[in-house]
Amino acid sequence: MQIVFHLGAHVTDEARAQKALRKNAARLADQGIAVPRPEEFRAPLAEALRALQAGAEAQAVEDALLSALLGGTEATRLVISVDSLLCPADQVLGKDRLYPMAGPRTARLAALFPGHRVEFHIGLRNPATFLPALHRRAGGGGFADFLADADLQRLRWSDVLRRIAEATPAARLVAWANEDTPFIWPMLLRSLSAYRGETPLDGGDALIAGLLTEDGMARMTAYLDSHPPRTETQRRRILGAFLEKFARPGVVEMDLGDTGWTTAEVEQMTQAYELDLVEIERMSHVTFLAP
Repeated sequence: MQIVFHLGAHVTDEARAQKALRKNAARLADQGIAVPRPEEFRAPLAEALRALQAGAEAQAVEDALLSALLGGTEATRLVISVDSLLCPADQVLGKDRLYPMAGPRTARLAALFPGHRVEFHIGLRNPATFLPALHRRAGGGGFADFLADADLQRLRWSDVLRRIAEATPAARLVAWANEDTPFIWPMLLRSLSAYRGETPLDGGDALIAGLLTEDGMARMTAYLDSHPPRTETQRRRILGAFLEKFARPGVVEMDLGDTGWTTAEVEQMTQAYELDLVEIERMSHVTFLAP
């Protein structure tokens, strides 16, 4: 069986992928793809992690966990999606790294399923917008206190992915830029689920619909109906053109809140993030989803 952990990251997906896959649960189940709800897997997963740490026999833990998650149904792929799998939001930011416990945590998750192939999927986000949004999610204290003595110039997603890969060398690792998500949404859903049907999954345009004005979405739908794109690349260009012209107010601007950052600092972080993405795309152990 293939075990897929969708790790988030925090303040990227916001459970949209899990909800989209749940809307297609019956169709996915026909292909042996199970997508349990968070309320169905949180307790069994936590119990299994405690049992393994206490020294329980790995195969017994795996059997009990799969029984709890699948409820006796047959499946060839199991998708577990929630952004707290690596840590709570208030533990994401370390002194010189994001997700300081990413390696040990993914190793523990992979150890739950020693007899199966494990995959980790994670969306990445520009630290210039990620950190303010994460601060709002974590709650408590001012932004300066939240950053504490973190070295912003050393925070790299490539470091997170490298530590995950080193901790779980047998696992497949898939990543993408959150800024690209509206343009790769159908690809992302297929990557998570490994859905093989020719008919697109329901909700493939749901994300872009949330970014466009009502009029813009109606215009884009009409345009796509009268000018069906011949390739996925052409489709993404069309989405980009409509998003540029009909985006809902505020959805494409950076919301930096009360960060106190200068424009130059934001540009510096953004440039470092873009260079980091280039490095990630070159990583042999990472499958990078891009438009």
